[in-house]
Amino acid sequence: MAQPAPQQAKIEALIELLNDPEIRSILATKAPQAADVVPAAERLDAPPPTASVLSSVTAFEAMVRGRFATLKRAIPRIPAEIAGAARIVSRDINAGRPGKVIFILAILGAIGLCGETLVRRALRSTRAADEVGAPASSSALLGEILPLLVFVVVTVGTFLSFGWPPLLRRVVLTYLFAFIALRIVLAAVRLVATLGRPAVAVPPSGAVPISDDEGRSLYWSRRIRVFLGSFLFAWATVNLLPDLGFSSEVIQLVAYAFGLALLAIATEAVWRRPVATGRHVPATNVLLTLYLGLLWLVWVAGFHGLLWLGIYLLVLPPILSATGRAAASLAERRGSVGLSGAVINVLIVRGVRALVIALAIGWLAYAWRFSVAARAGGDRFETLIGGILQGLVILLVADMLWQVCKAIIERQVQTSDATASAAGAARKSRLRTLLPLFRNTLAVFIAVVTVLTVLSGLGIAIGPLIAGAGIFGVAIGFGSQTLVKDILSGVFFMLDDAFRVGEYIQSGSYKGTVESFSLRSVRLRHHRGPIFTVPFGDLGAVENMSRDWVIDKMTINVTYDTDVDLARRLIKKVGQALAADPEFAANTIEPLKMQGVDSFGDFAIVLRMKLMTKPGEQFRIRRKAFVMIKKAFDENGIKIATPTVQVSGDDKGAGPAASEAMRLRKTHEAQAVAADGV
Repeated sequence: MAQPAPQQAKIEALIELLNDPEIRSILATKAPQAADVVPAAERLDAPPPTASVLSSVTAFEAMVRGRFATLKRAIPRIPAEIAGAARIVSRDINAGRPGKVIFILAILGAIGLCGETLVRRALRSTRAADEVGAPASSSALLGEILPLLVFVVVTVGTFLSFGWPPLLRRVVLTYLFAFIALRIVLAAVRLVATLGRPAVAVPPSGAVPISDDEGRSLYWSRRIRVFLGSFLFAWATVNLLPDLGFSSEVIQLVAYAFGLALLAIATEAVWRRPVATGRHVPATNVLLTLYLGLLWLVWVAGFHGLLWLGIYLLVLPPILSATGRAAASLAERRGSVGLSGAVINVLIVRGVRALVIALAIGWLAYAWRFSVAARAGGDRFETLIGGILQGLVILLVADMLWQVCKAIIERQVQTSDATASAAGAARKSRLRTLLPLFRNTLAVFIAVVTVLTVLSGLGIAIGPLIAGAGIFGVAIGFGSQTLVKDILSGVFFMLDDAFRVGEYIQSGSYKGTVESFSLRSVRLRHHRGPIFTVPFGDLGAVENMSRDWVIDKMTINVTYDTDVDLARRLIKKVGQALAADPEFAANTIEPLKMQGVDSFGDFAIVLRMKLMTKPGEQFRIRRKAFVMIKKAFDENGIKIATPTVQVSGDDKGAGPAASEAMRLRKTHEAQAVAADGV
């Protein structure tokens, strides 16, 4: 029985390929490697490593040359295979009726569009219409996805509900799938562009002005539509060629021809792309054109992994930028509040970018299996590439974990700043002190674990690194006892809640407001400006002057003819007035009052007063109280006592003695005035 024409052509092509001297030489070099029983490294006649590398390069060069030679020999077979494919299409697909596939696709598309239109009208009638130019919302997202889903279900369901010849079924489903994929990608592009574009107010005329950014977005959306449509049509056509009897070499030639068409579309988009006014980019256009041509040559040479890597370098940055803006806009429009809202916003923004990168890495790993470079490099090369891709995924996971933890910590710190109650403020102040230390420790931990995991994925043994780090840590512990003491002291200070950020403390000769912490020291800002950096181990006993409340004791000297009860009443009125003053009421816990006569001095009665305020506020209230007491005493005839000197004697000695007495009196008066001013 005679073989069919397509199979006979394939057999002849295989025989011709096996008779090629270059292919036979490649098979001859690979045959002994499969038959060896003793590893090459253990043989006495094993070539040096440089020889094996040279042989691999030579074999790879021969393979590439054989590839191009095979494609060249396939060119004369193109007319015959096209004629055979035409017979198959006429017999098994169109069944004598030209244009049958196009007619079926048109009918299916019309039915699907009718269903989609009905769904869009139903959605438009059930929800309030959005304002023109308003940003997309969740309803807009549903309005984009649901009609497209109805289109897919209606078209595919309608086609599958009838019986079709196998080849016709495959052709229609392939082109239908390409069209559906095109619509899905374009819908995703529209959603990303809509979410990333700010809302535009509609002028009274109804015409919405188009900015430069919107113009560029419109230009690239059209070019993307044309490029993706051409790419998916070429993909569907190339996948159907084997069923039409085309050989693999001719299929590759057709694919490369489609690639040239896509290269022309991309080049046209590069040269006609809109740029800012005044910018001259001919050199950039030339470089981009050469880069696109180089990608086409890499694809023809069979470096599929390098091809996708080059494509990612070109298109991944703008995709990440666009999706990042869309995700940030979506998170902002959600209006989430609280800790869970902050975490969800971080997951949306970072998760979308991580998803895009993860999909790119997954496709690159899938495509690299077919790369000639990966097969030529051997297992070590594949292990290295796999380790790098795995490391990128680990970095994405670590970045996501760190961003979530950082968002939680920052949210807690912000909440602590807005707490109103005293008890809650104390607890939040402690969190504000401890959380930055925990954040730094967590960052170091995540970084170390991520680096070790990436090194392990690259095939590097991390056991010695961990053991060496442990030994190094023990050596540091023995050799740096002071450092360990400082760190442990700081831990216990934090556990005891001895002080917090923003509090005023004193330890020995060090005092000031706590500004920040590190693992081993605390920074104190003195009230006159200097900064003390004090190791925790040197603090010792800490006097905290910023907790709960403070009692300020004050004394005042009055003359012996003073009415003490009147002075007490006046001081009490001053305290009540200060407590009622809006400027001091919030910081006054107990108003100023006189406790009684403290003592009888040489020249005055010493009155003792007490004031309870919030920490740090006593100085301002005390200064105001002294001013008010002085005014009240003057109005009621109470005199502030000052030291005096009385001199007695005859008239002859009165001159020098009187002068000395006058000098002493002025000195004491100056001292009293200075004391009152303080």
